[in-house]
Amino acid sequence: MKKFVSIFKNKEIVNRIFFTVMILFVIRIGAAITVPGVNAANLKSQLNASGSALAIMDLLGGGALSNFSIFALGVSPYITGQIIIQLLSKDVLPALTELSKQGEYGRKKIEMATRYLTLLLGAVQGYGIIKTMENSSYISLTLDANFWTYAYIVTILLAGAMLTMWLGDQITEKGIGNGISVIIFAGCVRSIPTQLSTAWTKWISNNVAHGSSEMIKGAFQFALYILAMVFIIGFVVFVELSKRKIPVQHAGKGGSSASMARASFLPIKINSAGVIPVIFASSILSAPSIIASFISADAANAGWLKIFNYNSTFTMPWFDGTHWEMNWGLFIYLFLIIAFTFFYAEMTIDPATLADNFQKNGSYIPGIRPGKETERYVGKVLNRVTFIGAAALCFISALPIVLVWTNVFGNDTSLAIGGTGLIIIVGVALEVNNQIDGLLAGKSFEQTQGGI
Repeated sequence: MKKFVSIFKNKEIVNRIFFTVMILFVIRIGAAITVPGVNAANLKSQLNASGSALAIMDLLGGGALSNFSIFALGVSPYITGQIIIQLLSKDVLPALTELSKQGEYGRKKIEMATRYLTLLLGAVQGYGIIKTMENSSYISLTLDANFWTYAYIVTILLAGAMLTMWLGDQITEKGIGNGISVIIFAGCVRSIPTQLSTAWTKWISNNVAHGSSEMIKGAFQFALYILAMVFIIGFVVFVELSKRKIPVQHAGKGGSSASMARASFLPIKINSAGVIPVIFASSILSAPSIIASFISADAANAGWLKIFNYNSTFTMPWFDGTHWEMNWGLFIYLFLIIAFTFFYAEMTIDPATLADNFQKNGSYIPGIRPGKETERYVGKVLNRVTFIGAAALCFISALPIVLVWTNVFGNDTSLAIGGTGLIIIVGVALEVNNQIDGLLAGKSFEQTQGGI
């Protein structure tokens, strides 16, 4: 409570929060405006029923895709472009690698390259989504299906994506938290009130007329559901905050002091990759259907594409002539999450660069020789920690899919808990909380200095 009072007494924080809320309000208005020339009356129900990777895009966009709104692409092209540029900057393209070492000037150039790539990816992704949904009868065009109509719709989607990206930059500069993350957070958190309302209706309201025994049973089920949700949220918070601390000592900086040795450490988060692996894995899963849509309507509706749908089973022949059902989509999805978790963790914490910096700065890990031995030690710890993080990420991502399979909630698939959205909500909430703590600490320091 004391923290809340401090927040509302701090004019800068209040202004930042108000600015962020206003930007999110603008985005919600845009998410409700359907692109002209498109009939998307049945899109929402069909998209939720399909359970394809497009459903994750809709989640990240806050339902903008299910309305086929002007913000339907959301920040997906920008996130994909940012990841690609980061990968290319790791000694793949020498020009980008050089720019990444040139401080603020290089950062601005790389950001400009990311925006150009976002335009290209957005155009390809926009056209692919239009054709995929059109071939699947999710949407229909009210205009003539010619080049100029598709160019018109793609241009609107691109404009919406670039505007969303600009609004995210404004939140980062003048609001609270990282703008892109906050926009995704707002899209994910909007489903929670609906989810709780559905659970209340299913287990409480619908049992009012069925006697006291059904009411007690329903109340128990609702309470159990809330406890399960709290447990899953607590588990995600635990994973996000967990880290492995490697002790580090510094030559000539109190290395002989036991207290200094304890105070200095290298933290390695269990989930250092965040939600990036999940987003990238879903993008890879949606790529085959988007590419097939460029070929023909028959290719877009081909049965083999079910392999990439983690909510659908795919019939496989058995050696004795029988057939068995296998959900390859889920296995591919989890494999991609694990692969990208390790890849992004290695990219974020490069053991070779870390060992080199330690040697240059006179820092060392007690009991470990500088150089190659330090690199191998950090790499081994990073792999072990990342394995735990990847396993946790797979569990959280697969939980709602498994709950839907087991028919725990009947036909109400929206009640499934866990998933990508929860990871994003917890991660961004912790990030915003840390920024607010920093602003409050800065204000407290200014007041202390003023009083001296």
